[in-house]
Amino acid sequence: MRLAIAFCGVCLACSALAGDPAREQAYADAIQQQPAIGEAVWLQTGEGGRFLALFVDAEKTANEQVVIVLHDADSHPDQQPLIRELRTVLPRHRWASLAIQLPLREAGAALEDYYPLVGEADARIQAAIDHAIKIGAKQIAMVGYGIGAAMAAARLSRNPVNVVAFAAISLPVPDSSQAGVQTLSFVKNINLPLLDVYAEADWPDVTETAAKRRVAGKENPVYRQIRIDGDDHAYRQNYPLLVKRVYSWLATTIMENQQ
Repeated sequence: MRLAIAFCGVCLACSALAGDPAREQAYADAIQQQPAIGEAVWLQTGEGGRFLALFVDAEKTANEQVVIVLHDADSHPDQQPLIRELRTVLPRHRWASLAIQLPLREAGAALEDYYPLVGEADARIQAAIDHAIKIGAKQIAMVGYGIGAAMAAARLSRNPVNVVAFAAISLPVPDSSQAGVQTLSFVKNINLPLLDVYAEADWPDVTETAAKRRVAGKENPVYRQIRIDGDDHAYRQNYPLLVKRVYSWLATTIMENQQ
C-alpha cells in the first residue's frame, strides 16, 4: 500500500534554506513510490520550510507515546536498515514513530558540511514535537543516529521541553570549533534519561570518544552507555538487537521515572 499524504501548514513553498531542498524532494518522491508502512506527513517550520516525515501508529494503544526518529547524514527518514527498523518496530512496543527528513547537503558533501545545518534541524525538531503534541502525544522521546543524534543533542542540551528521553546512536564528537557540534558539552548539559549506543567498529569520532562521553554524562543518573559488538556504523549485522535495546530501555526508563 502506498503512503497516504497529509499536509501540515498552508504554505507549501520552500524558503531559502542552507541545505539542498532538491535532494530532499528527490528522496520524498522515491519514498512515496515504494510500498512502505505508515503515513507521509508534510510538516512546516516557522521559517516556511516544508519537509517530509513518516508516521506509524502505535499498535494496540492510543498514540500517547511518540518517538521522533532522526536519520544520519546524507540520508532520509526511511534509511535502511536501521531507521526503517526503528520507525516500524517501535510502534509494536507502544511507541508511535515520527521519522523526519533532516536538512541535506549536496551529494558528496563532507560530514563537516552538515554542522552548519544544526539550526535548521532544530526548527524541524520543534515542528515534529508540535505535531506529536497535536495528535495527542503525552510522552515524546527522541532517537537520533549519527549526525541526527548530534543535532538532537544540540537541541536537547538547550531546550528539552516536552521530551522525556533521548537515545543517541553512534553519537559523534567532532574535532570542530563550530558551536553546533560541541557534543561533550551537550551531553554534560542534558538531564534527560540518555542512552548512548555505539558499534564496536563505529566511526573513530564515536569509538575513540566513548570514554569522554561517559565522563560528560557522569552527573546524569539516567545516562547509560552500550556498545554493540561485531558491527560497524551501518549496523547491518545487529540492527534488530540495537532496536530491541532501544525499546527495552525506553520501557524501563519511562516506567522507573513514573514511579
